[in-house]
Amino acid sequence: MNKKKILLVEDEENLALILKDTLEAQGYEIIVAPDGEDGLNLYYQFAPDVVVTDVMMPKLNGFEMVKRIRQSDKNTPVLFLTAKIAVSDVVEGFSIGANDYLRKPFSIQELMARIKSLVKISSMFNNGQGDHSQKNVISIGEYKLNYNKQILYYHDKEISISNREAELLKILAENAFENVDYKDILLKLWGNDGIYASKSLQVFITKLRHKLANDEAINIINVRGEGYKLVY
Repeated sequence: MNKKKILLVEDEENLALILKDTLEAQGYEIIVAPDGEDGLNLYYQFAPDVVVTDVMMPKLNGFEMVKRIRQSDKNTPVLFLTAKIAVSDVVEGFSIGANDYLRKPFSIQELMARIKSLVKISSMFNNGQGDHSQKNVISIGEYKLNYNKQILYYHDKEISISNREAELLKILAENAFENVDYKDILLKLWGNDGIYASKSLQVFITKLRHKLANDEAINIINVRGEGYKLVY
């Protein structure tokens, strides 16, 4: 059985060594880069299953590195490890295509749980579940969502969406015309219902509203104090 490859981009040498040893002990193949520039080169060289990266690094920061990765790869899961705790930083991380965000200092157990979850997402795409078969397509008014390929179709027009946008829209579409509790969404997609996750959810709702704007019948309603409801 092939080992899952994880690209670890971290400029703190001691932390990188600890994480490498720990993850290898769990059966992963670890590729280490000391900065975003090397990280980007190693990403293209090894095609990792998951990217785990710091944000503040020399040469090229983590945000810029992931932006460049997302230009050609919408699927490979990305986890940011960082001491940057401002809401704006967290929101930016999710907006450029991160799947998860873990604040330093963190426990090894929590890191392992996050990585395990991302490996499952990676396996879904690598096993060919990202096709255009009907079972992966949900109709939403005049749109169709292929949530595995992360594409919205409006008639003949393709609209690319992020992994997190696809996950969120899938949840809302599967519960169309019903209220979906804020907390349920946050726990399922972010793993917590804290302020950073809540702000990020608001950003993604705004993005989805914009991308669904061609069909005026579609609306994502904010049910104040409760959750969101998709109607069309």
